[in-house]
Amino acid sequence: MGAREEKKETCGTICLKYLLITFNVLFWYFVLLLFIFLLEILAGVLAYIYYRQLNEELKQNLRETMIQKYEQKTHEHVTSAVDKLQQEFKCCGSDNSSDWAKSVWIRSSDGNGRVVPDSCCKTPSELCGRGGHPSNIYKVEGGCISKLEKFIQDHLKIIGAVGVGIACVQIIGMVFTCCLYCRLKSEPY
Repeated sequence: MGAREEKKETCGTICLKYLLITFNVLFWYFVLLLFIFLLEILAGVLAYIYYRQLNEELKQNLRETMIQKYEQKTHEHVTSAVDKLQQEFKCCGSDNSSDWAKSVWIRSSDGNGRVVPDSCCKTPSELCGRGGHPSNIYKVEGGCISKLEKFIQDHLKIIGAVGVGIACVQIIGMVFTCCLYCRLKSEPY
């Protein structure tokens, strides 16, 4: 029975050796995992560092998009995106509903006397944005940008948690690779 167990260990060792060959000397696998791990850390650090700058650019771009491109013939996709944003986040304007006073569309005759787009209304209907009455218009402090920031921050926590989980799996993979490499290196072929 002892010879049989010894044969199983030998078979297992042979399988490990072929596994090592398959990964083209598992040491390079470790180096690749380490490189990917360092790139992920770098990406996380850069995202943290540039978060404020990206946030400011997002605010500026959202405001300019609402003012310049909303309900313009060549930007129908922008109109539907802004409408969806305002309805789903229950907000109006980039900073607040008064942002719409600067809108090219609102100031034109195409706005039909609206103060805000109909998507700002709590109960959207045709021309409901004319009155701009506070009881029917989303008056959110900070406007859509504050709601969007909160949404992003909430989801960044989830993304961060998933990233930490993946990092743990990668570290375990690197440790396993090192152990396997050391064990196979110490055994004669």
